[in-house]
Amino acid sequence: MANPKRKQSKRRSANRRAANAFKAPEFSTDPTDGSLFRPHRVNAKNGMYRGRQVLDVEV
Repeated sequence: MANPKRKQSKRRSANRRAANAFKAPEFSTDPTDGSLFRPHRVNAKNGMYRGRQVLDVEV
C-alpha cells in the first residue's frame, strides 16, 4: 500500500477540512409579496412557483 513521504502540515489539513464547512442557505425574494423563499422551491407563504399558483394556501 502507498504511504506518504512526508507529514502533512496542520495548515494543509485545516484547508482541506474547511471545504466541508456549512454555508448559510441563500434566499430569493418573491416578486408578488416580497417574502423570502429558497430558490427552485415552492414558496410556502403563497404557494407560487415560477409565477404559477401550484399550492392552495389558506391565508
